[in-house]
Amino acid sequence: MAILHKATLVPSKGELMAAWLPEQPWYDGANPARPQPVASFRFDDPAGEVGIETMLLTTGDGGDLWQVPLTYRGSPLDGGGAHLIGTLEHSVLGTRYVYDALGDPVYLEVVKEAISGRGGEADLVRDLGDGSTEEVAKTMVVRGTGGGGVDVTIERTPQPAAEADMADGSGVLIGWRAAAPDLVLARLS
Repeated sequence: MAILHKATLVPSKGELMAAWLPEQPWYDGANPARPQPVASFRFDDPAGEVGIETMLLTTGDGGDLWQVPLTYRGSPLDGGGAHLIGTLEHSVLGTRYVYDALGDPVYLEVVKEAISGRGGEADLVRDLGDGSTEEVAKTMVVRGTGGGGVDVTIERTPQPAAEADMADGSGVLIGWRAAAPDLVLARLS
């Protein structure tokens, strides 16, 4: 279960994305980027230390859908400097180091397990700050198709899933959101 805190983030995730996206070699969207969230989902870190979130964004040009998996850590990731997007101040958790999750071994293992073990995203609850929580509606549901592989490949611009992608054992992470086609988010190879 992913716990979302009622918090202020400085800078915001949108501000971090707006600065980081145009610098990426795979990004060819609007510049300046004006990230608009379309959907997101979270995975649980089995150790409970790393926040894992994947955002699907448009960037103000009405074109591509961009997938940006992120990890949030309370301290720097050893050897992760090349994948550091930035830091933000979280009003509840303090300083958070935000990484492009492709450089975070916790994320890669969780995605492999989700795909090969036919796992899905975490349930979401919001901590209201008074000891109570409430469920948060999901904007994307994901599922693994099963299958094996060592390497995770993320689709930075997710495309509609073909029939072969949906087949049992295909080694694909599929995402679904209301009134939209199933998307290929990641593959094992």
